Amino acid sequence: MGAIYHREERVADMISIVDDDVIVREATLSLVRALGFTGVTFASAEEFLHSDCVNDTSCLIADVQLPGLSGIELQIRLRAEGSRIPVIVMTAFPDARIRVQALDAGAVAFLSKPCDIEALIDCLDRALHAHN
Repeated sequence: MGAIYHREERVADMISIVDDDVIVREATLSLVRALGFTGVTFASAEEFLHSDCVNDTSCLIADVQLPGLSGIELQIRLRAEGSRIPVIVMTAFPDARIRVQALDAGAVAFLSKPCDIEALIDCLDRALHAHN
């Protein structure tokens, strides 16, 4: 497992989770909170974009397949608007073409669901180190 921030360093880090599957959202939120981060969840990219959380997000975990904008389209839109939020993309339907598209758009990681907890923790650690 990679180095994890000390609890005091993590307090300001907010992880936004965008997934239309409530079970995945809640499980990911539980993990994020267990690691000492603040977490917020959204059922769609549009819900996230219209929230007050965009500018406070330290890392975004987004599903590829969402109603409306996909997770990759969300990532591209954030980049186009000048955002440098690190994005971790997750999908239950891993495909090499989609993986390349996500990574080319700037994702820090592309994970398959169900994702390995240690892999997600490592990705969060790398994303937050890159963001800070």
